[in-house]
Amino acid sequence: MRRVTVVGFDGTQLTLPPASLLVGGERHLAQVDSAAERVVLGPLKPALERIAAHDGDVVVIASGDPGFFGIVRALHEMGEDPVVRPAVSSVALAFSRAGLPWDDAIVVSAHGRSLRRAANVCRAHPKVAVLTAPGSGPAELASLLDGVPRQFVVASRLGHDDEQVSTLDAADALGRDWPDPNVVLCLRHPDRDREPGWVAGWRPPAAGWAKRESAYAHRDSMITKAEVRALVIAKLGPRLGDLIWDVGAGSGSVAAECATHGAAVIAIDHDPEAAGFIAANAPSAQIVLGQAPDCLEALPEPDAVFIGGGGLTVLTACLQRESARIVLALAAIDRVTAAVAQLEQAGYGVEAVQLQASRLKPLPDGSLRLAAVNPVFVVSGEAL
Repeated sequence: MRRVTVVGFDGTQLTLPPASLLVGGERHLAQVDSAAERVVLGPLKPALERIAAHDGDVVVIASGDPGFFGIVRALHEMGEDPVVRPAVSSVALAFSRAGLPWDDAIVVSAHGRSLRRAANVCRAHPKVAVLTAPGSGPAELASLLDGVPRQFVVASRLGHDDEQVSTLDAADALGRDWPDPNVVLCLRHPDRDREPGWVAGWRPPAAGWAKRESAYAHRDSMITKAEVRALVIAKLGPRLGDLIWDVGAGSGSVAAECATHGAAVIAIDHDPEAAGFIAANAPSAQIVLGQAPDCLEALPEPDAVFIGGGGLTVLTACLQRESARIVLALAAIDRVTAAVAQLEQAGYGVEAVQLQASRLKPLPDGSLRLAAVNPVFVVSGEAL
């Protein structure tokens, strides 16, 4: 019976079982003295097709732990049931070289994927390992993180004689050529101690969302009310890897709740006093002080936008960025029709609803009354 064995390589001695076909990268195959037929891994599909067509035993050599963002998944998808002999993963090696624990790290891959989403995870979270790819390496990641204070640990050619490990500010990674392959550890700088957790990677958010206004620092009730915030967050759909703009952020309550769902957030407001509230309520958000829409042009592309201030002028500017979802909170009914028309003309499917809640309040005699909260129109658009 034919057997496929996947052997991980971390720079230590390779011991392979007998096989008539060897598959691996050039640097892996160079470690092996064998007369077996060789297939150099480049594009994955031709190598998988050759493995499927081969009539004898196959050995695949892969970096680190091949079950971790590696070839084991692809082999299973083609119906193989490989024997796996893992080595130490490149992520584990990189963190060990840095002398850091990594049970609280998020690991993202840029292999065959957009580096932009990996960069958004780095914006939102304090400890991220990025499995890079040619053209999506440390310099490109640093470019996408412009303005976000992060420290990089770039671990290149781990386990080889020419291994390099460099610790530097993210901005210093720009304009440099980095040896492949490499792993980037992106760390909040300076880091803040966190309590030990019980789940590896992204920490689940604290219980509850659409919190009462009293949970946030704000001034003169200038805050998106809880009932409105619940619908706004549902329509924005923030998730890990997304970047959300909170335009006219005010207290930053919407930014804070987007962040609890794992998204990166840029909170924009023209009022310097708002920056203090945003920093207190949404500490992971990037704060941009400026007048929208003028200050929006230099910002990275958003996946979703909440417009809590600025109205139709800001909406016009945001529509030019083609984000997947746009949500507005409007107090004036005459702006609703215009907002719906703008979104529909730009090719969005549109929903609009008026939210009017009444909260129970006690009376002196112990009975309860209904106290109305100011009505708000929530207009949401989703790209079709």
